[in-house]
Amino acid sequence: MRTHELVLRWIEKQLSDGHLKIGGRLPAERALAEQLEVSRTSVREAIRILEAMGVVRAGVGSGKDAGTVVIAEPATALGSALRLHVATQHLPVADIVETRVLLESWAVSRAKADAPELAEAARLVDEMDASTAVDDFLALDVAFHLALAEAAGNAVVSTIMGSLREAIEGYAAALTANLPDWDSTAHRLRSEHRAILAAVNDGDGGRAATLVAAHIEGYYREAGLEQAGLGRSPAEPKPCRT
Repeated sequence: MRTHELVLRWIEKQLSDGHLKIGGRLPAERALAEQLEVSRTSVREAIRILEAMGVVRAGVGSGKDAGTVVIAEPATALGSALRLHVATQHLPVADIVETRVLLESWAVSRAKADAPELAEAARLVDEMDASTAVDDFLALDVAFHLALAEAAGNAVVSTIMGSLREAIEGYAAALTANLPDWDSTAHRLRSEHRAILAAVNDGDGGRAATLVAAHIEGYYREAGLEQAGLGRSPAEPKPCRT
């Protein structure tokens, strides 16, 4: 095992045993190196990896922001990793969209009608009604869908949803150039958002799931996902559907 992996294992155990919690600080670099009998270079490498994973934030200097603090930003880290793999074309955007449909359908079918996130979703829909800029609309759209996912109360699904959205957000924006009439599309998306939210508020999870699947697939179909070269490669077989 490489020495920086020893540091990672030690920090993982401290977290799982409850000795380290969100907001807590790791020991100073020198102290941790001496405690684990590894080099300070190994400690720095481990901390860089944990930063990339969204587990810690390393501060410099002195004061309340100094030191390495335990945080929780898994969606950002997963989104970054997915984005890189999408860029290699190993993970086709079309497959990520399909996965998003599965997760969002599950989430809205189980969203709790009294979840506070639904009030936030309603506010975001109202903001979308007043939004004229494409980038602003898409940012609000992302927040709306994440609010719906969080209303299901499953932290893992919410995290994965957030990472999937981050991984393809740039592609979703780029595809707007393929739309024949953005204003018409935006009007339709607003109506669909309200219908999805109404179904969730009415406790009709089945209808909400059907609506959100049609909503997501409809946008990418209209924008020409595969025609834009963002789907599976021509040599890659499509999954069999029964």
